[in-house]
Amino acid sequence: MPRTHLLYLHGFRSSPQSAKARLVAQAVARSHPGVWLWCPQLPPSPRAAMALVAQGIALWPRSAMAVIGSSLGGFYASWVARQYGCASVLLNPAVDPARDLARHIGAQTAWHDPEAHFFFRPEFIDELRALDARQHPPAGPELLIAAQGDELLDWREMVARYPQARQVVLPGGDHALSGFAEQLDAVLDFCDLAREDA
Repeated sequence: MPRTHLLYLHGFRSSPQSAKARLVAQAVARSHPGVWLWCPQLPPSPRAAMALVAQGIALWPRSAMAVIGSSLGGFYASWVARQYGCASVLLNPAVDPARDLARHIGAQTAWHDPEAHFFFRPEFIDELRALDARQHPPAGPELLIAAQGDELLDWREMVARYPQARQVVLPGGDHALSGFAEQLDAVLDFCDLAREDA
């Protein structure tokens, strides 16, 4: 059954204006105009972020939705996929953000708007731990895209975290997946989005 709803979750300090999010939006508008794409601006609180997502997709058809997540958004995507039994695409996903983001507690700026500031609070670490889905088997098909050149996260942890996923390990590259345009067709094919002429 072709999927009619697609959720994109951005990473830490990122936004719907990220290069990957915009490429996905352009491709969906061009080739899948009947698909509902939602890329919300996530609040810094993990609990609030997932509450926002849960509210936004509450009426989506679970059998006809997929989620794409990048970095911290990949961690969130695994939680969403577990809750809703849907397909997920993980782009250089954070495997243990409670560990990795502990050193980022404090004032932060947004990548795409340096004038936008937020505070990453200590209690957000426990909120991340509460969302950790590593102890559960996948509830839907998974596609992992991991760059060996990721300067922030270890691709080997990603590969070990998602043993049942279809895995694409890219030599070189970077955390932002600067060559994402080359992976876009494979990502959207995996999501099996409905086409207007279907």
